Amino acid sequence: MDALRAADRLSLSTDNDWMRRARRVDARASTRRDILTEIGTDATVYPRFVSRMKGAHLWDTDGNRYVDYMLGYGPVILGHADERVNEAVIAELAHGNCMAPLWSSRQIELNELLCEVLPGAEQAYLMKTGSDTTTAAVRLARIHTGRSRVIRWGYNGWHDWAAGSPNGIPPESYALTSTFDHSDPDSLRQAFATYPGEVACVLIMPFEEGTTTTAHLAELKSITHEHGAVFIFDEMRSGFRMAVGGAQEYFGVQADLATFSKAMANGYPISALCGRRDIMSGLALTRISSTFYASPVEMAAAMATIDVLRHTDALARVWRLGGALQHGLRRLIADYEVAAEVVGYAPMPFLRFTDADPQRRDEVRNRFYVTAVAGGALLHPDHQWFVSAAHTDDDIQATLDVCRVAMERAVG
Repeated sequence: MDALRAADRLSLSTDNDWMRRARRVDARASTRRDILTEIGTDATVYPRFVSRMKGAHLWDTDGNRYVDYMLGYGPVILGHADERVNEAVIAELAHGNCMAPLWSSRQIELNELLCEVLPGAEQAYLMKTGSDTTTAAVRLARIHTGRSRVIRWGYNGWHDWAAGSPNGIPPESYALTSTFDHSDPDSLRQAFATYPGEVACVLIMPFEEGTTTTAHLAELKSITHEHGAVFIFDEMRSGFRMAVGGAQEYFGVQADLATFSKAMANGYPISALCGRRDIMSGLALTRISSTFYASPVEMAAAMATIDVLRHTDALARVWRLGGALQHGLRRLIADYEVAAEVVGYAPMPFLRFTDADPQRRDEVRNRFYVTAVAGGALLHPDHQWFVSAAHTDDDIQATLDVCRVAMERAVG
C-alpha cells in the first residue's frame, strides 16, 4: 500500500459496471446508499464488490488492494480464509451438511465447548444469525418471567421489535419495547418505574463505539435483578473478540443469557444463545427452529476458530495491533491539531470527528475517509472498525502512513 496513492482517486470502473447490473435485479443494490461519496458528487469512493480476500487484505473487482478494517463487520477475527478454519470446514463438508431433523455430533461438541468457555453458560442453543438469537432470548425471558415488556439498548438486530426504522412495521410491534440511556443507570430505573411489574428483560450490548466499566455494567445488572427481570448481553461484536469468554469474561459481569455470532466462527454463519439452564428450559414451551440450524459445517468452523483463540496468541495480537493503531492515530491527531478523538477498545477502535461546526466536521471527516480509502485503508466512516490476528505490524504502519496523508489533506 503506497501512502502517496492516497491523493488519487481509485479506479472503480469494473465495480461501477457490476453496480449498474445489480441495480436492475438486486433489491439490496438498488435500495442501499453507497458507504462513502465525496461531498458534492454522487460518485462512490468506497468499493462495493470484492473479488477475493486473504488474511488482513481484500481486493475489489478492479484489482485494488486494501488493508481491511471492516472484516465483515467484525466476524473475521483470525483473518480472511484462515487455513485452519477452512480445513475443518472442507473436511466436514465432505460428509454433507443438511440433515434436519436429525443432528450431528458436532452440535453436542460445540455446545459443550461453549458451556466450557463462556461464563454462565449452562446450556446453549445454536442458530444462524444475531437477530435469531436476540429475538429468541427475548422470547425465553418472557416465558421465564411471565411478563412482556423489553428494555433494550444498542443495535439488537433487524426484527420488528428492535428495528431501527419504523417503515413497514406496525406500531403494535414497538409497543412493548422501550429504550434507555445506557450511560445513565437512573434512566434504566426510570424505565422500570414507568412500567412496574411489566418488564421481562433488559437486553444490551455491553458497549458500542465507546468504553464502559465493570462497575457500570454490574449496576445495570443489579437494577435489572432488583425488578425481577432477566439480564441479557448482546455479545455479537464483543464475543470472542474482547476475550474468549467475551465481555462477560473481560468485565467479570455475568449475564443471565448472552448471544453470540460474528467472531465465533471467523465469518461462517452461526450464532448461539447461551445462559442459565432454568431460563433455557423455556425452549420446551415454544418453537424456535430452522432447517439450517443443524448444519454441522458452520459448527466445525466455530470449533476450529475457538480452538485457535484458546490455544494461540491470536487475541493478544489483536489487542496489541489495535492498540498500536489507536496510539498512532492519537499522535496524528495531535500533530495536525484535528478536532477528532480515538474511541473504543483496541480490538474494535474508531475515529470520531468532533468539530463543533457541523459543516466543518463533515468536510474534514469526508476528506479524511476519502483519502484513506483511496490509499488502501478500508476504514468505515460510520461504523467502528475491527482488527484481526492476521494484521501485521507492517499493515498497521502502512495504515498510519496513509492516515497521515489523509489527516494532512483533511485539514489542508
